[in-house]
Formats: sequence, C-alpha cells, structure tokens
Amino acid sequence: MSDEQETLFEFPCRYPIKAMGRADSGLETLVVEIVERHAPGIDETAVSVQPSSGGKWISVTVVIEAQSKPQLDAIYRDLSAHELIAWAL
Repeated sequence: MSDEQETLFEFPCRYPIKAMGRADSGLETLVVEIVERHAPGIDETAVSVQPSSGGKWISVTVVIEAQSKPQLDAIYRDLSAHELIAWAL
C-alpha cells in the first residue's frame, strides 16, 4: 500500500501542526523553524500560540498546506526528536 493510500486526507490540504512545551523555552520560534524546513513560506497569520491556564506550558499551532503524508511524517519526526518539545500532535 502506498503512503497516499494510508491516510484519509486528500493532498494538498490545510493541516494544523501542534507542538507543546515549556512557556519559557522559545518554543514558538523553534516550532516555526522546524515546520518551515518541510513547508517553506509559512505566513505569520498561520501561527497561533496558546498558554496553559497555569502559564507553565504553551502550545504552538502552525497551519500549513500539506502536500503529502511523508511530508507530515517528517515534520512530526523532527518535532518529536527535539528536546524542548514535550508533545507534537
């Protein structure tokens, strides 16, 4: 089965990438840099940041125009591998 058949998404499509980590870690810049390696040309309006209720954590969401499942897999692999990123969804 090909990668294109292993997903319910039809590419290209708008797809939100979310990563979470400590609020004091410079996470927003880091997440955008990692995602942009795989999806160049991210517009600043495609990035949103949400702090946790206690302020200890933040989530960064970047909406991209996803081209393929391998592209998404590579983004999540790089996000998950970084020590400052606690979770990637």
